[in-house]
Amino acid sequence: QVQVVESGGGLVQPGGSLRLSCAVSGSIFSNFAMGWHRQAPGKQREWVAVLTSGGTTNYQNSVKGRFTISRDNAKNTAYLQMNRLKVEDTAVYYCVASLPSRAFWGQGTQVTVSS
Repeated sequence: QVQVVESGGGLVQPGGSLRLSCAVSGSIFSNFAMGWHRQAPGKQREWVAVLTSGGTTNYQNSVKGRFTISRDNAKNTAYLQMNRLKVEDTAVYYCVASLPSRAFWGQGTQVTVSS
């Protein structure tokens, strides 16, 4: 049984930083492509960033240069470092661990950017 658990959300002022963590258990972590999605109130869930098992990264245009996705295979954990946060980054952030055949989602962590 694969489990995906996010942590690290919270309230931060505009311009601040947060680091989200995503711990995965129940399978070989290094095989997963890891991704982050977010859902703002009243909006559809959107893709934010992805990091493949081979180390390739890709980002939504609105977060390029501000967010960094990374992984530590020894700790079975992926991260999303978020810098220069904006009010419009406010959302529930979801981690997803993906294999070619299926994807495993976490329960989400709230990020609120507000002064």
